[in-house]
Amino acid sequence: MSKLYTAKNLEAMIAQGQCLSTVPANAKLTPMARDIIRKHKVTPAAASAPAAGNSPRIHSPVLPNAVFDWKPGSDPKTAAELETFFYSPEVQALKERICGIGERIWNKGYVDGNGGNITVRVGDNLVLCTPTLISKGFMTPDDICMVDLDGNQVAGTRPRTSEVNTHLAIMKNEPNAKSCVHAHPIYATAFAVAGVTPPSCLIPEPEVFLGEIGFASYQTPGSPENASEVAKLAKKHQSILMQNHGVICWGKDVEDAYWKMENTDAFCHTVTITMQIGGPKQYSPDKLKELIEIRQKLGMPDHRLDELKECELCDAAAYTVHTTPQPSADCACELPAGDVDEALVQKITDTILKKLS
Repeated sequence: MSKLYTAKNLEAMIAQGQCLSTVPANAKLTPMARDIIRKHKVTPAAASAPAAGNSPRIHSPVLPNAVFDWKPGSDPKTAAELETFFYSPEVQALKERICGIGERIWNKGYVDGNGGNITVRVGDNLVLCTPTLISKGFMTPDDICMVDLDGNQVAGTRPRTSEVNTHLAIMKNEPNAKSCVHAHPIYATAFAVAGVTPPSCLIPEPEVFLGEIGFASYQTPGSPENASEVAKLAKKHQSILMQNHGVICWGKDVEDAYWKMENTDAFCHTVTITMQIGGPKQYSPDKLKELIEIRQKLGMPDHRLDELKECELCDAAAYTVHTTPQPSADCACELPAGDVDEALVQKITDTILKKLS
């Protein structure tokens, strides 16, 4: 098992005159430790050795991996084991990362007051979560709580957020959901309040990194009903608009979940502005099919190719209050050639004008 290095470990090595290049190439680094490595422009041991026959190089590029992998069945059983785990370097590093994400959603204006919450799964039955009644921009690792999958708090000096149950329901229903971020970004929340989801076939990046955005009907935040409503959508959607409430996104780690929050709000922002300058112009369903295939190759879930006809791909998510696609009996691709864009723009315009009135 690779060793975890924290910023304190590296600072101690520097103080003792040890070279940071002796850090193993497969070592796990906390975010602050990684910053120290970059600052000193050090290549971990073995990474700088070129393979036989290759030209010299100083780096072996690898994608960062922030996924917290635990051994199934290894959850702490006693109070002493729980305390050791909760304050272990690995979990402390995750707490720091949660606080960093909290600061980012606060700086982006995605939350105000004590709004929003963040979770990271760390065991078969253990989840780190942000506490209730705290600004996400000013948290410290000591503020973070830990709960079981039933929402019972097992560690942390501050009470856990009441909305953690929605996060836990997602994690129970979708094992790939290792982290959730909930916030109230202005543009995406405006779509949630209006009861609409942005259409497909507009921008490639959201199609690849978000997939189809889900829509959950309104339920009281923190209630079992809200948890159930959102959880049943998590299998098909990594970003879900919660009607009259906000947005919740899940990912393989907390950075991934946060990125999807940024993607969602930027997409909604772009569509909002597009509606003011003539309305969106979509690319064709066959192009969207290519993007969905890229998404699936990256290991992200996407139900559309299995459940929709190709001619429905660009039509299914166009300004609708439905939580699932509701295509008409006649597929949109059967409209006369040349009339598809005009018909779609007119449909979107009529829907928005009706809602505004």
